[in-house]
Amino acid sequence: MNKITAAITGVHGWVPDYVLTNKELETMVETNDEWITSRTGIKERRILKGENQGTSVIGTGAVKGLLEKTGTDAKDIDLLICATTTPDMLFPATANVISHNVGAINAFSYDLQAACSGFLFALSTASQFIETGKYKKVIVVGADKMSSIIDYTDRQTCIIFGDGGGAVLLEPDTEGYGIKDSILHTDGSGEQFLHMKAGGSRKPATPETLLAKEHYVFQEGSQVFKFAVTNMASVAAEIMEKNNLTGDDVAWLVPHQANKRIIDATANRMGVNSDKVMLNIHKYGNTTSGTIPLCLWEYEKQLKKGDNLILAAFGGGFTWGSVYVKWAYDSK
Repeated sequence: MNKITAAITGVHGWVPDYVLTNKELETMVETNDEWITSRTGIKERRILKGENQGTSVIGTGAVKGLLEKTGTDAKDIDLLICATTTPDMLFPATANVISHNVGAINAFSYDLQAACSGFLFALSTASQFIETGKYKKVIVVGADKMSSIIDYTDRQTCIIFGDGGGAVLLEPDTEGYGIKDSILHTDGSGEQFLHMKAGGSRKPATPETLLAKEHYVFQEGSQVFKFAVTNMASVAAEIMEKNNLTGDDVAWLVPHQANKRIIDATANRMGVNSDKVMLNIHKYGNTTSGTIPLCLWEYEKQLKKGDNLILAAFGGGFTWGSVYVKWAYDSK
């Protein structure tokens, strides 16, 4: 019997309607369009507005679209994993809410938190349930409402992040397509450079933590940039070498959309031309767990059965990793 692999058989994305442009940010903090674009590659980002609008809204939109386009009955979903750093609340899991919203009443579901590497960690985790034969249909969601934890008076962070996400359906494959390999890493010493100071069990919310703005993303940009450039590029090159792939063999690099300069450095290290790099950072900014599924969604029509894709990400933790995927279908 041929080995079972977990193949991506569908992808869908969802972003809010509101567009926050660099021009609008110029009215909020001391910055300008040229400065933001030259340093990050970002022109605009989407923001989810309105009362009681959390990450589950993004995830629900992505999953509903995924089920519809793949002709999948929600009741047939066995498992749903939501990678997110901005859950609706600490409990219940946002995955539980999404499953309820879409009618996936037979699925068990949970959240996975690995910052910007969350989608890759969740994809690798979900694939195990398919490969063992335990489940037949698994959905992986990557979604974040980063605007909920961003200080829009801090130009270090407010120019970078946006809201959005996507979802993929995983199903068994015995023809050699799907998730072929993954290399995932963490280093907790990176905590000091990228974190949210308060709101967890170590430092619960108080009037003082609110006044001190400790419920927002804190980032030491230069340290994070150095670590990201080195490690995201290295792990992408490592998975290629491990699987005997050259730059010519790779159809697409699917990088986490954190910074255009980090993406360029990763492509250069891999020997992949810029026309084979998925890019939408200019439209959405950094949606954390949402960036990679959003790229797959936007580029889906260009993907061909048998294409070799290298997914790469880096995030807070520090977390970083790469996943090698052989694309399983031609888009209709």
